[in-house]
Amino acid sequence: MSDATVSAATIRPGEAAHFGKLAAEWWDPKGSSAMLHRLGPVRLAFLREAIDAHWGSDPESLKPLAGKRALDVGCGAGLLAEPLARLGAEVTGVDAADETIAAARGHAYGAGLSIDYRQGELAQLGLGTFDLVTAMEVIEHVADKPAFVAQLAAHLAPGGLLVVSTPNRTPQSQLLMVGLAEAVGAIPRGTHEWDDFVTPDELGDLLAEAGLVMGRARGIAFSPMKGLHLSDDLSLNYLVTARRA
Repeated sequence: MSDATVSAATIRPGEAAHFGKLAAEWWDPKGSSAMLHRLGPVRLAFLREAIDAHWGSDPESLKPLAGKRALDVGCGAGLLAEPLARLGAEVTGVDAADETIAAARGHAYGAGLSIDYRQGELAQLGLGTFDLVTAMEVIEHVADKPAFVAQLAAHLAPGGLLVVSTPNRTPQSQLLMVGLAEAVGAIPRGTHEWDDFVTPDELGDLLAEAGLVMGRARGIAFSPMKGLHLSDDLSLNYLVTARRA
């Protein structure tokens, strides 16, 4: 499932409408966004490890992003933007759907968090550059992937860190994420088009075209014993870091 969609150059109106309809349940861990809630701790574990490695921060620090600006692209209702704020960052979240931005603002207000949420095309918002840029479960939903990655790169400050997660285009993901998960309601029907999934090699090429170097990919795997967890198995979903070449 996506943390929503991004800019007019890359946006599919149907995608924005799809996720906008889910906005009211976004923060319900048992609702239509339940899978995103389950993914949250795994993504945060990867992010924290990447942040500490990139900036040499103390793994015990509660606010390793203090003094840094973070941009969450395709932020949805703020499931990642809020943890980034708690890690000390000055956070901006961008999304295509008015409904999700409204839900994000309302939840952040209730949580006492100051997050700058914006709706619209990333390329036209004039946001400047950020130390950390994240795009979680987004690239598979955009129409123009090279343009999207170029915008992520354009918003990355010198010395900054980009983190991307996305489903892999494999027979396993087609069977489990598109077929089974949507059939049983674990992911809302119509969320994914398997042909739009991006392989790690393809993502590496897209990042290289934008002047970025991709780090080692880590998979998000599932087992009955561990649930969702970081793994070397990239067959379903994976996360990568990238930085300027």
